[in-house]
Amino acid sequence: MARRIGTAEGREALEAVHAAGVASLPARTDLATAVRYLLQLLAEKAPGNSVEVRVPPFGAVQVVEGPRHTRGTPPNVVETDAATWIALATGQERWTDAAAQGRILASGVRADISDLLPLRP
Repeated sequence: MARRIGTAEGREALEAVHAAGVASLPARTDLATAVRYLLQLLAEKAPGNSVEVRVPPFGAVQVVEGPRHTRGTPPNVVETDAATWIALATGQERWTDAAAQGRILASGVRADISDLLPLRP
């Protein structure tokens, strides 16, 4: 992530996304900021490089202590869409439910990050 998102800016974007309803397509800038803010909070909560969390096209972070990934596809990857990520990170949805519905792609022995969620921004 290039630029740190301040708390006020992140919360404002989350409020805008919730007000619009993620399913009704909030402003792309609000959605992008909300996703990146929540990824930033995850990286602060669980620093490390053993799991890559991806929310295309908005961002990705490496988190969780453990073996560092340096080349190619990381061995532990979590990928989901923006709406699912926001719901998981804010506690509106449980990891097991989203995974059972196929909205989380998780590979690798460390890819289950459910114990880190919700983030409580």
